[in-house]
Amino acid sequence: MIKLCIFDLDGTLIDSLYDLADAMNFALEKNGLPTHEREKYRFMVGSGISVLADRAMVVPSGTCAELKESVLADFSSYYRTHCTELTRPYDGIVQLLRELEARNVAAAVLSNKPDEFAGEIVEQLFPDYSFAAVWGKQDRFPRKPDPASVNAMLSMLGLQKDECLYIGDSDVDMLTAANAGLRKIGVSWGFRPVSELEQAGADSIAYSPSDILAKL
Repeated sequence: MIKLCIFDLDGTLIDSLYDLADAMNFALEKNGLPTHEREKYRFMVGSGISVLADRAMVVPSGTCAELKESVLADFSSYYRTHCTELTRPYDGIVQLLRELEARNVAAAVLSNKPDEFAGEIVEQLFPDYSFAAVWGKQDRFPRKPDPASVNAMLSMLGLQKDECLYIGDSDVDMLTAANAGLRKIGVSWGFRPVSELEQAGADSIAYSPSDILAKL
């Protein structure tokens, strides 16, 4: 019996692509670097902001680490005040959360987004829903797909792995679930194509939030 659904955040519960793109483009431009079309960020996000910066920065080899640190600082400063300017829950997500609650199935969030941003965004966009846990990237755990954060969350909540589903939109999410030994559902509405989810070993694909209910 499933007692918990662990959701990725960006591309799974929320469409945050343009706010992420705008924040990184602001940081790149401020540091004299080329920017990118918003849609190109679809394949840059998902592994945390340090990796996002690595993918977005078009710089000569051997560029000093101080430039990256400046980009990251400017990104964080901008994103902190614009993180929900364009970001919204995907259609059907709020209804999904309500139905899970009605079925006594808890929901949690596990993201590679910095913890402060994950908490702030969830608080603003889901004010009427109480998640069992909301964890962004924390220094005490390696970033996904390392399973350490999943294992710690399940331990904290007192749940077994066969009582949990992992739901996400990217290969990182599918690998996270596989590494943690959880059943995994890929979502078609996120940032990455279904083919990536299938190649990464998704046990099934949800084509709408309501599809998840049938997979419990």
